[in-house]
Amino acid sequence: MNNINQFAGVLNSGNLKYETIVEFDACDPLASFAEEFDLPNGLIYLDGNSLGAMPKTVPGYLENEIKEGWAKGLIRSWNGKGWHNMPLTLGNRLAPMMGAEAGEVLLVDSTSLNLFKTLVAAIKMRPGRSNVVSEKGNFPSDVHIMHGVLDNFFPQINLVLAEANDEDILSCITTETAVVTLTHVNYKTGEIRNMARITKVAHEMGALVIWDLAHTLGALPVDLNACKVDFAVGCSYKYLNGGHGAPAYLFVAARHLKEAQNTLTGWQGHAKPFDFEIDYEPAESVEKFRCGTPAIFSYLALEKSLDIFDLVNFAELREKSKNLTQLFITLIEHTCAGFGLELYSPRDSEKRGSHVSLTHVHGWEIMQALISRDVIGDFRAPNILRFGFTPLYTSYVDVWHSVNILHDILDKESWKDPAFSVRALVT
Repeated sequence: MNNINQFAGVLNSGNLKYETIVEFDACDPLASFAEEFDLPNGLIYLDGNSLGAMPKTVPGYLENEIKEGWAKGLIRSWNGKGWHNMPLTLGNRLAPMMGAEAGEVLLVDSTSLNLFKTLVAAIKMRPGRSNVVSEKGNFPSDVHIMHGVLDNFFPQINLVLAEANDEDILSCITTETAVVTLTHVNYKTGEIRNMARITKVAHEMGALVIWDLAHTLGALPVDLNACKVDFAVGCSYKYLNGGHGAPAYLFVAARHLKEAQNTLTGWQGHAKPFDFEIDYEPAESVEKFRCGTPAIFSYLALEKSLDIFDLVNFAELREKSKNLTQLFITLIEHTCAGFGLELYSPRDSEKRGSHVSLTHVHGWEIMQALISRDVIGDFRAPNILRFGFTPLYTSYVDVWHSVNILHDILDKESWKDPAFSVRALVT
């Protein structure tokens, strides 16, 4: 049952029995990876697109590194354990997952800071142009950073926000565009932007492109160099399972490393940071985009997740992602019809990332009722129930049970319990 066409045939046949779903898991080449993650028994975790599960090896590894590296090694561990170099060494391990080469990826700071750094660098590489292009459906924090960059440093440049579709984005890219900055997989709908086509058109107009891979890397294959991408950014706490506050990453194509400059000229980006020279000289490598001291413990957690990804076949990962999301949509439409749910994600699996969004007028309450039943997804305003399907630890049986629990909540209207209407700070 590994082939997506065979899988689709079973879905279309209407032969969706529990025994069939169990067979899907039995044939899953990625099934054994679930054993690498520490998830509570009985919990169906459909929020790995927001915060990935913890690899089982993390606690023991962190404990050892804290005792040996901090308690005993103290300052010697910067050299002795290679901690100072981790932004680059782990970046080099991450590079093949995004179609990059060693020396093009740096693990550092947050996605917002990395977008700030790469956007300022890209604008300076295209002087005299009058606009930056993004889209109205982009992740708000990305758009906030764009406004901040333009308002504070480039007031002569306008931000053009296209409608949330490829064609309108393309129509907004002109010879006056300095930079196009987009998210590859939409955080609400899961829709995949056509990276190769948009990048090509931007280059034809003389613009540079920055892609946010936050909802891509770790769930979908991506090849930045094949698409001739200029810059990319993203976080490592979602599908990459780096944990709360894990370091983000940035990609700078090798052809731009000489010209691209980091505006946040902190000491770690200096060519000789430990010479402590008063005059700033940027590093010649991608390390010029370092700024301050890295938070090493978060790197250590991510290191254990990368040990897992070293063994993953990304073609199988993508195929299972499409299978899981398609199964969920099919079961929802068979089992939960008539309860007011609407599909908010693309129906075509080729155009959909690894999460599925549904809308409902009482989306918040329904999601809280699901969470109370140990099915964890998340909510996005104003009315979106979002379900992330992480191929490494989500099973087909998980999908089956989650839909049946959702049906029970809708059928019995248990979501109407007043406790489920209380809003929390983090959604």
